Amino acid sequence: MIKAIDIMETNIINVTPDTEISRAVKILLDNHINGVPVINDKEELVGILCQSDLIFQQKEMPIPPIFTILDSIIPLSSSKKMEDSFKKLSAITVEQAMVKKPVTVTADTPVSEIASLMVEKHFHTIPVVDGKRLLGIIGKEDVLKTLIPKE
Repeated sequence: MIKAIDIMETNIINVTPDTEISRAVKILLDNHINGVPVINDKEELVGILCQSDLIFQQKEMPIPPIFTILDSIIPLSSSKKMEDSFKKLSAITVEQAMVKKPVTVTADTPVSEIASLMVEKHFHTIPVVDGKRLLGIIGKEDVLKTLIPKE
């Protein structure tokens, strides 16, 4: 059975929470990658930044639905959700745009489970960790390579 350790990339391109968004975009584009792990000064995984997180910034901020009754305004959506959306739209640093609790796998996670996560949750990049320590990264191409017979 093929596991994460067999296919993960260990030469990891990463960013820190204080990396500017423009720098992170350049890293993603220059390296032709969909996502990049975010690590702190202790080399611990603290988030992941994907192209979709950055594309989110190009979106228009929707006007939240409200309900009025007796001169009172009652929001019909979560103010926390709206605040989070606004922060992502106006992000200047990676920390403001990244996913703070990314889904991760361990080195012994089977490829079948990784593929399921990618398909069902629409993930393109999954960090491989040991506790909080980043060991590697798996992208869709890494999983696809398992379909090529070894000569």
